[in-house]
Amino acid sequence: MNLVMTMITISAMLSIILAAVSFWLPLTSPDHNKLSPYECGFDPLGSARLPFSLRFFLVAILFLLFDLEIALLLPLPWGDQLSSPLTTFTWACALLALLTLGLIYEWLQGGLEWAE
Repeated sequence: MNLVMTMITISAMLSIILAAVSFWLPLTSPDHNKLSPYECGFDPLGSARLPFSLRFFLVAILFLLFDLEIALLLPLPWGDQLSSPLTTFTWACALLALLTLGLIYEWLQGGLEWAE
């Protein structure tokens, strides 16, 4: 029982210390860009009919694609407990190869170049 109370006390104290430090560490006067709700390159209070840069859209799609890749590969360590772990490894390698080839294609086509 003494060990349990000690662990609870240490956890509570550590939580209180970390919460207090998180309130004291941030800057008291953040800059204008950090206060903006959007970081996508346009003024959120302006007109909604302004043309939107296609580059932002392409970067967002690439981010979602590689975020999806991580979500698909997360269960991979549990795949070795299946009846045929080689099949799981083969599918994971095929997914990574396909995404790598797509990234190389985008890179060679200049889709990742921000400035002309």
